[in-house]
Amino acid sequence: MAGLTHLAHADAPDRARQRAQAAAAAQDWPAVERLSTDWLAIAPDAADAWLLAGVAALETRRPGAALPRLCRAVQLAPRRADAMAQLARALSIVHRLAEAGDWARRALALAPEEALTLDTLGVVLSRIQDHAGAAQAFAAATRIAPAVAGYQFNLASSLKFLGDFEGAERAYEACIAADPHYWKAHSALAQLGRRQSGDARLARLNALLPAAARDADALLHLHHALARTHEDLDQPASAFAHLRAAKQAGRSRLRYDFAEDAALFDAIEDAPLPAGEGHPSREPIFVIGMPRTGTTLIERILSAHSAVYAAGELQHFPLAFKRATGSRTARMLDADTLARAAAVDPRAVGAAYLDATRPATGHTAHFLDKMPLNFLYAGAIARALPQAKIVCLRRDPLDTCLSNFRQLFARDYSYYNYAFDLLDCGRYYLRFDRLIAHWQRLLPGRILEVRYEDVVADLEGQARRLLAHCELPWQQACLSFERNRAPVATASAVQVRQPLYASAVGRWRRYAAELAPLRALLQAEGLALET
Repeated sequence: MAGLTHLAHADAPDRARQRAQAAAAAQDWPAVERLSTDWLAIAPDAADAWLLAGVAALETRRPGAALPRLCRAVQLAPRRADAMAQLARALSIVHRLAEAGDWARRALALAPEEALTLDTLGVVLSRIQDHAGAAQAFAAATRIAPAVAGYQFNLASSLKFLGDFEGAERAYEACIAADPHYWKAHSALAQLGRRQSGDARLARLNALLPAAARDADALLHLHHALARTHEDLDQPASAFAHLRAAKQAGRSRLRYDFAEDAALFDAIEDAPLPAGEGHPSREPIFVIGMPRTGTTLIERILSAHSAVYAAGELQHFPLAFKRATGSRTARMLDADTLARAAAVDPRAVGAAYLDATRPATGHTAHFLDKMPLNFLYAGAIARALPQAKIVCLRRDPLDTCLSNFRQLFARDYSYYNYAFDLLDCGRYYLRFDRLIAHWQRLLPGRILEVRYEDVVADLEGQARRLLAHCELPWQQACLSFERNRAPVATASAVQVRQPLYASAVGRWRRYAAELAPLRALLQAEGLALET
């Protein structure tokens, strides 16, 4: 009997492992966490149990709980690339990007052969702006598992950021071939532009609409793809009808009222700016403004200069500011955070921001942070980094609102919720315009406003103006921004690889009838508009 009892106890860890792994295969993450905990009670040094427990915490959006578990998994299994990849993933989610990159590269050095591990590493490398490394990892994943749609989609996205549009098109098509209902691949493919027969694209997209009838996310992506395709075929009425249908589907899943954003703008305007001496660094150049107004174009012009590195759209300043306030609310910026702003040490915020940008920055005299919505933080940026340069993009109000309405922004970023309604785009623009005027009164001379239309009309004149504001010597390369080979991980990834064009100026005229309510809203608030 004693021998049988011993065997039963010996089998217990295997049974616990099998149950936890079965739950993971079913993606039942609460069960994975519970079963992994049971497994660890029997076998506290089981690396697989710590790994599964960590992944379960990540999948249930608790990276803080995941980190110690994944650290323990790596400690117990120091040559497990899959454990390192998940640790890197967790670190990237909590914005510890330098550490995330270190662990990702350690994992890659072990030459992993599991597609999921390679895909995870690609995602981490994308988050730290290493798009070339990410593309290599995603490509390796697709070679191992070519029929997994998600791997093909990730590869396509990285290739698009790198400017390999033909490669991106092939990968998006491979994604759709693997899973025609991988909806976001259709909208992403359409954004590449005229790269296949418009009629063939319309036929495929229209054929998929019945299957998407009860799926708001599917309708959002298919109607966005149809809108872009009709636009490419010079059919503006049809394009706008599909755009409206896309936004209606997307908005149906939101709990949003513009009053929320109006209250945030009020709180920003009422909040006192941090007092005290900021950090003396001259490295940062901030490009701010409404999305889709030419911020990426300005980034490409400036980063063509040998002294400027394009660091991308960084979340680092909002995160450094939030942490400095001590606010524990869920949103990055809200009334509670702003109420604590006066007590913040601006120098410490500046130092934390700069430290967060390393090691990607520091190898050139300046780096460029092109997070458009940093216009919400312009006052705090000016205090924390008094030597930093700030450039604000402006664009025709109707074109700005239309471009925001046309864009399919990241669904998990609530600051773009206004873009699901045309009139909310107008309301948001009005508050943006008012806030920039507020900053100009408080911070005279700190913010250079640049009109997109002026850049299109006089590239060299505006480039010289930009460089003078940034205290940079003239370099002719700034006029050939389309030759800038640095990755572009924004919605303008396709456009900025082309020479400057004027077709986006006055785009609103193609939709004048559809935009009549927007025009009335803006004019009622005293905004002067072109006719």
